[in-house]
Amino acid sequence: MFTLENIADSVIRCSLCPLHATRNHAVPGEGSAHSGIVLLGEGPGYHEDQQGRPFVGASGNLLNELIMSNNLKRSDLFITNIVKCRPPSNRDPSPDEIATCSSHLNHQLSVIKPSVIMTLGRHALSNFFPNELISKVRGKVRQSTNGYKILPTYHPAAILRNPSLRPTIEQDFKTLVEMANQVHQNDDTPESRQLPMFS
Repeated sequence: MFTLENIADSVIRCSLCPLHATRNHAVPGEGSAHSGIVLLGEGPGYHEDQQGRPFVGASGNLLNELIMSNNLKRSDLFITNIVKCRPPSNRDPSPDEIATCSSHLNHQLSVIKPSVIMTLGRHALSNFFPNELISKVRGKVRQSTNGYKILPTYHPAAILRNPSLRPTIEQDFKTLVEMANQVHQNDDTPESRQLPMFS
């Protein structure tokens, strides 16, 4: 049986790809296994690599604002990345690195069984839909081949570079909350009653 704790331990000890040789800390992810919401980014940056936590730099500060503006807490969600170690100089993760690291993410998703995964940026989107452009599909709910509901949006770093995109990502976060609430209303299983309601 996998748990988020033993998956995190495997991530911390992982040496399956070259990224382990240049990291300071692996970044397994953090948050609730019961919220049903996963925020999925690309990979750790400098600050994440220093602290071993996801989204703690400038992008993380913006992400926190978006979360709190919808009456959520980081602890309500599970936040992680498609690769768990920082690519040197914040370069894009390679296809081989993503493929090698995918087992960690797949195990996390199998534990959480999310009702919705919000992909942050093009690499996270490509993990489920390799040929889609984020500018074309953001804000549109899609079903992945493995049965997850995917809500693509921009990476917070894109909003830092282009603040005019902020209203767009704010609307996508409102959609995220609406989807989570819809799941609560439609699912009266004991598992769903453990989940927090969002407003």
